[in-house]
Amino acid sequence: MRRAGVDIGGTFTDVIVFDEETGEIEIEKTPSTPANPAEGVINGLTKADTGIDELEFFSHGSTVGTNALIERELPRIGLITTEGFRDVHEIRDATKEDLWDAYQDVADPYVKRRDRLEVPERIDYAGTVVEPLDEDAVRDVVRIFEKRGIDTIAISLINAYVNGEHEQRVEEIVAEEYPEAFVCSSHEILPEMFEHERTSTTVINAALVPVVRDYLTDLADQLADRGYDGDVLAMHSGGGVMTTEAIAYYAARIANSGPTAGAIAGRYIAQQCGFENAIGFDMGGTSADVSLTHEGEIEMTDEWAVEYGYPIMFPSTDIETIGAGGGSIAWIDDGGSLRVGPRSQGADPGPACYLRGGDKPTTTDANVVLGWVDPDQFLGGDMDATAEPARDVIRRDIAEPLGLELTEAASAIEQITVANMCNAVRLVSTSKGYDPRDFALVAFGGAGPLHAAHVAREMNIPNVIIPPYPGINSALGCLLVDVEHDLSQTFIADASDDVVADIESAFEEMEDEIHERLDEEGVDESDIQLEHEIKMRYTGQWRSLEVSCSRPIESMAAIRSQFHSQHEQTYAYSDTEQSVEIYGLHVTGRGVVEKPAFPEIGDGSADGAQRTTREAYFDSEGEFVETAVYDRGELGAGASFEGPAIIEQMDSTVVVPPNATAEVEQTGNIILRV
Repeated sequence: MRRAGVDIGGTFTDVIVFDEETGEIEIEKTPSTPANPAEGVINGLTKADTGIDELEFFSHGSTVGTNALIERELPRIGLITTEGFRDVHEIRDATKEDLWDAYQDVADPYVKRRDRLEVPERIDYAGTVVEPLDEDAVRDVVRIFEKRGIDTIAISLINAYVNGEHEQRVEEIVAEEYPEAFVCSSHEILPEMFEHERTSTTVINAALVPVVRDYLTDLADQLADRGYDGDVLAMHSGGGVMTTEAIAYYAARIANSGPTAGAIAGRYIAQQCGFENAIGFDMGGTSADVSLTHEGEIEMTDEWAVEYGYPIMFPSTDIETIGAGGGSIAWIDDGGSLRVGPRSQGADPGPACYLRGGDKPTTTDANVVLGWVDPDQFLGGDMDATAEPARDVIRRDIAEPLGLELTEAASAIEQITVANMCNAVRLVSTSKGYDPRDFALVAFGGAGPLHAAHVAREMNIPNVIIPPYPGINSALGCLLVDVEHDLSQTFIADASDDVVADIESAFEEMEDEIHERLDEEGVDESDIQLEHEIKMRYTGQWRSLEVSCSRPIESMAAIRSQFHSQHEQTYAYSDTEQSVEIYGLHVTGRGVVEKPAFPEIGDGSADGAQRTTREAYFDSEGEFVETAVYDRGELGAGASFEGPAIIEQMDSTVVVPPNATAEVEQTGNIILRV
């Protein structure tokens, strides 16, 4: 079987093709095509020796949804809500990202006030109809949307999570009056209490459907035209894949799919090397994503956001993303301080050294000036680039204004980049009670291996793992996932044995729906695995934690004990004497997909892999030093050497600083001891 995994990044689209019979691996990188992401995918697959008509499995991740939210490149959305609750979406939870900044502006709502329309109806907390739905008012609202040309409609009625009868009827009326419109209802998207979170998730999901649907439809058509007749699968933020048919309704699920694929691949690489604790460090051209795996499990969250104040309440890998990539722009602020990012040159025009019209200094330009990166080797020499424009823009915009030498300016850019990375690592580790010294740093993305050793030294992380193909590691993650769906529902009760029967009944209903979804996607019953979690909190507390449980539930005592332990880990506090209540239930269903098994590499020494030497600057030495340059493809298992060294390959460059050592293990990963 020949499998293809693709990651659509902000700068490059990465492709990996794996032949299970021969063990051969092909990798390709091609510039992303933001105007139509499908074109970049087809370009990358076409560059591979394996024809598209020879593929039997295709899975991909992308940042298309995330970028659409960041850039607000979204369709005009209409929101139908209960009379008196028109402004829930804009009031949010009344907090700000920086609580004490009185001048900070919050992000604008995704739906303008004039497009948030009310209808009389009311359902109480128990699901009882207090005021019937005014169907004539619904028809009037729908006609208004049609006149305004708004064909993407979100429905979020108060207490619909406990009784979706009125939302269902609104959907039916929209279908009668305006059949061209796409409708998204909160009781189907997120049947949980808290109206702001439910409304936000429903609105964002509705907004992304046209964006995601258009490129997925085009991608599926182009693949089919070239002979691929399998499912077009897409990563979702929870760590599984979904078919295009499922994504057509649950579009917000794939908004964080690219970084999630990277986190999955990072865990896989760490386990290959014998590490159950790992920090994934994915630095590309536009941003850096940091994730954490503890005891073999990737840290997850059930609330995340692209813009503060507008949460997406779908399960996702817990990833910290910062605007720090190879294309991040170095600039001087009004106070005369050097900054790097979050603005980026992206794929077009890219860094100055790319010769595509970029006229601002970037991290990649600094790496070229320091001698870490040879522009003649970008994409294995398949890309026009040169060092002189990098020197010019850094000298003009950074060195001269700050009174620095060119090398000092480039080194300062690198140091600030590393400091930004360390802050992201702290957010997923020390801020959550984990000691970075207990983890290995798995560095990937085109730029991750350049900076990883310096980040690890700053954070006292002893080991750095560089995968065989770091620049396409997220694409690799797309080959390592299962078809997955998850459901949640509000379930409020004391965490006592009295509610076990009710929990079991609710779990059974959710399992039936998951089985139905997976069956529609062609998953055999024997390949389905289920996981169950109970959302719990101390009575009266706002925040909840998800506690794993098995079925059948024999006793709530063990589950309460596990909750206390998790609370201690997360918040450094627990109280076994305090009462605990259940807030919700969550079930994940996986259709297990056969995973590829990658072959081991042959033995070899480092001597035959050394290509040349060149002068490279290291801040610890304070000068340029002669540095060995190795060809990654020639490094066999068991090869070892000391820094300073640079390892080059088509999709990335690895920097081994002075006083660090590098060793190649049996599966081709390089382990740096820093």
